[in-house]
Amino acid sequence: MTTPVRVAVPRKGRPLEAVLDRLAGCADATSVADDVVSTLRYEKALAKDEQTDDRGVYERLAAYSTPEDPQRPDYTLLRDARAGKPRRIVFDSLSLDLDGTPVQLIGREEPFRALRTHEFALGFDSADLVLEEVVQLRPEPLSTIADLNARIDPHDTDVRVVSGLGDTVYHTLLATPAASHSVDADGLDRGFLTEYEGEVCISPRYERLVEAVLGTDATEGVSFVYPDAGREEEAAIADAGVGVYLTVTGSTARDNGLDVGERLFPSETVLMENRSEATGDDVEAVQRALTTEQSETAIPPQ
Repeated sequence: MTTPVRVAVPRKGRPLEAVLDRLAGCADATSVADDVVSTLRYEKALAKDEQTDDRGVYERLAAYSTPEDPQRPDYTLLRDARAGKPRRIVFDSLSLDLDGTPVQLIGREEPFRALRTHEFALGFDSADLVLEEVVQLRPEPLSTIADLNARIDPHDTDVRVVSGLGDTVYHTLLATPAASHSVDADGLDRGFLTEYEGEVCISPRYERLVEAVLGTDATEGVSFVYPDAGREEEAAIADAGVGVYLTVTGSTARDNGLDVGERLFPSETVLMENRSEATGDDVEAVQRALTTEQSETAIPPQ
């Protein structure tokens, strides 16, 4: 029996849904993909107390999982970050056929790091993780996913980005009208930040990401601050005057009195490969099936 190609995927959230949507378009997996998405959305609603269920978490886990049938999804339990650290049901694994090649999706909390440690040849994760961990900080900004590989030091990691999936939201520059008019700039963009000096509110742990997408020249004279725990990010940015945050329509930002400026960088799920592990015709076939004309962002080789 042919050994399946193991692909690391997120355990929950928007990136996992983007992966399942892509695979449903490549393989006969629409029904099972929908099943995983609906199950995890239901469990998220339970975790947020938006739904109730008389069954305990172990009963639900047993109802969802079919370990004797690898063609059905399997789930597992993780400790949630909520008070009391309750257990939460997340994705574990699923086997499917992709254009004649057996593939096994394996859930990981941090697929990008699993590729970096050579556990997998292929994997999906948010492009944000690549920016946070391995891209080089330079004076000039990084604005597209297609430019990511050129910023990765080959001595640091064998992982490269192959393509994006198009599930795009944007890291966007936001400011109050008072702050946006406080400097002589043509608009609320990277040029504005080269003139601006003061606080910029960002999400915790995103400092390196923001420095990469703005460029180190633009962050001179800027001090990063972070929202208090439980505080809405847009409200915290309104207090600081300027900030960078993920937006789709910008409506929540406007509700908080913020001007919506330049879209700085797309936050998107990406397919990655560990070049030293991505050998063999089967791995190449899986990568080819996932990066044909369906791919939104093609990454030039480096």
